[in-house]
Amino acid sequence: MRWLALCCTPDAQGNAGPPQVALTPSGGGQSAALPRGPTGHTGDRDALAWLALRFTPRVARLEEAVIAEVSASLRLFGGARALRQRLQVEAAQLGLPLGATAWAPTALAALALLRCPGSPHQGRPSERLDALPLSALSAAQAHHAMLARLGCTRLGELRRLPRAALARRFGPALLTALDQAYGDLPEVHSWLTLPERFDARLELPYRVEHAPVLLHFAETLLRQLCAFLAARHAGVRTLRLAWQHDAMRARDVAGSGELSIATADTTRDLRRLTRLLGEHLARTTLAAPAGEISLSADAVLPMEELSGGLLPGANEPQERATTNALLERLSVRLGADRVREGRLREDHRLAEMQSWQAWPAPPAPAAVRRPPGPQPTWLVEPPQPLRCDAQEQPVYAGTLTRISGPHRIEAGWWDGRGGLQTRDYYVYRSAARGLLWVYHERLPDVASTASGWFLHGVFA
Repeated sequence: MRWLALCCTPDAQGNAGPPQVALTPSGGGQSAALPRGPTGHTGDRDALAWLALRFTPRVARLEEAVIAEVSASLRLFGGARALRQRLQVEAAQLGLPLGATAWAPTALAALALLRCPGSPHQGRPSERLDALPLSALSAAQAHHAMLARLGCTRLGELRRLPRAALARRFGPALLTALDQAYGDLPEVHSWLTLPERFDARLELPYRVEHAPVLLHFAETLLRQLCAFLAARHAGVRTLRLAWQHDAMRARDVAGSGELSIATADTTRDLRRLTRLLGEHLARTTLAAPAGEISLSADAVLPMEELSGGLLPGANEPQERATTNALLERLSVRLGADRVREGRLREDHRLAEMQSWQAWPAPPAPAAVRRPPGPQPTWLVEPPQPLRCDAQEQPVYAGTLTRISGPHRIEAGWWDGRGGLQTRDYYVYRSAARGLLWVYHERLPDVASTASGWFLHGVFA
């Protein structure tokens, strides 16, 4: 077996970061735990544990740490160093920067070496453990004062004491921990499994009166969510952030509130989700102070895993995701009806072949009829009436030369709102204005004095 222990670097204020993960080499290991700082969140430890499940199914928690056994995963990820670097990169993407690492044959040994980063990295595992102070092992640390009076300050010195007398004086738990750390006794772990759906809660340390402040605490839940999605090789398109109002609120205020956000595509990008949630919270007003928040994702969708491009510029999926992230924020800032997207429709009438809908618009049907002829770049709305010459031909900025046509359209009777069109469409060339899209009304209004010819589009 092979275990690796990892810890998160302290933050700018000197607080310890999220829990550390321990992974070790040896059979029947015992779980090692990661130390958590005074301001660390249990949710960060959960996020780290779920991230470790992306690399191995054998992940557990012990005391304040997360441990994972990776001997079966080393070949898959290209060796111990490559696996550790991959885990560090993905943890950093989740806001969990990993620092010191330690390898050992057992989980308790990995935890002990992790707690003593200055320990030697060479030599046999038992020799490295012998040189560690008693504080490296929790069971020995509990009796540190008494052992120090006996002149015992190292694990090697503790191990050389008479076992029978040691058990009578300090109890069997100390000997069991020593034997498990050195690999003389098997370790027992309760392996973690992913929940079926993500729903996490966080009690706020104080009453929050302004919605944008909730983002600072919601980032912890977002880190958990992204680690959960990474372990499932999945992403989300909708999230729901809910908050519970403080009990000291007005009688006409509801007990809770919530906010739903949607993305244009399936994602688990922490920075993207954080910025999008921040845009929504900046435009949200709390009806009363909030004391608790929760984040849930009911629909988890598989991610489309794509290989990297061999040639330069072959990163279209990344560019599309970047564009979608920008449009998401614009849609929140400007309003859903201000960012619009064109969609093709099944219709013979040009004006009805495309509709503009709020972005992101639902996908168009797979089979959309292609236009039967050339379509203009710009439509003239409403169509501009044209004069006729003596031969009943349209005139616009001079004489026109017919290029193609007619293309006859008789459609729209099903609308029931005067949408019937009976037209013959032509493409004309103008020496001054270029290519024009012109139609002739086959059934003109008898009361109208117009010629029946109209300019409906211009080709660029």
